Amino acid sequence: MFRFDNPIYLWLLLLVPLSAVIYLYSVRKYGRRIRRFGNPALIRQLSPMKSLRRMWIKFILSEGVLLLLVLIIARPQIGSKLATNKHREGIETIIALDISNSMLAEDVAPSRLEKSKLLVENLMSRFSEDKIGLIVFAGEAFVQLPITSDYVSAKMFLDNINPSLIGTQGTDIGKALQLAANSFTPNSKAGKAIILITDGEDNEGGAEAMAKQARSKGIKVFILGIGSRQGAVIPMPDGSELKTSDGEPVKTHLNEEMCRQIAAAGQGVYVHVDNSNVADAVLGRELGKLQKGEINNVVYSDFDEQFQALALLAVILLMVDVLVLERKKS
Repeated sequence: MFRFDNPIYLWLLLLVPLSAVIYLYSVRKYGRRIRRFGNPALIRQLSPMKSLRRMWIKFILSEGVLLLLVLIIARPQIGSKLATNKHREGIETIIALDISNSMLAEDVAPSRLEKSKLLVENLMSRFSEDKIGLIVFAGEAFVQLPITSDYVSAKMFLDNINPSLIGTQGTDIGKALQLAANSFTPNSKAGKAIILITDGEDNEGGAEAMAKQARSKGIKVFILGIGSRQGAVIPMPDGSELKTSDGEPVKTHLNEEMCRQIAAAGQGVYVHVDNSNVADAVLGRELGKLQKGEINNVVYSDFDEQFQALALLAVILLMVDVLVLERKKS
């Protein structure tokens, strides 16, 4: 596993394009001064030793050194040893998140999707000894993150979720539940739960059957219904609204009846998500009732520093920069 031990310093990478902009500005300013002084072609003849090509080479070498120095202070590391921690007890939770276009509706602030992501992040903050997995779905369902105890990675994957991850639109809740039920750790004695976050606009059917199938495996299905009963239009990235083939705005409504039916089939609980924090409290309380079991957690226990190769490369670039003169050879 690769990581940066001090990732905050990666913000310094912005200095690379910034210095390039400053250098390009200074080159243009120098060119304007030359043109004011006289004929550029004549001036080049009067300065035959000056090499613009060598100047650019030295600049690129300097940029490379700056890039490497930033990466070095961010401390790149590679996990070198795997360790299994067996002395933990917790539950296993798979979160299935609806990312269809209807989740862009803004009847829940800032939007249904962003509110859902915030809800999941708050849920992860409560976990300590548990495992979590992440599935995204629309017309298709995909495992975004296999079940793990690495909450840092889970939050990173969560940040990158948007409707463009799945090209097939629609909302196939049954397919998401089937995939979630098959994504738990085999033979685990820990309590298992599927948390499905959706507005309930199921276009495919079969969700109740999949919830019952999950229940037969000892998995509880909790449904978080997000959105308003009044409905809302669906904003698109370009600022317009999603419309039908007739040019009418598409209005999406929370289907609470379907959400309740799926939760009942999975012996779970339906919770309505609005602009309050009630859903967080209810879900936390329900998950706390699940039986805890032994969690085998495989983690990287030792990390080796990888800055040495970058430092050697930076030294080589510095030496080349010193050896390359801005003037041509006589």
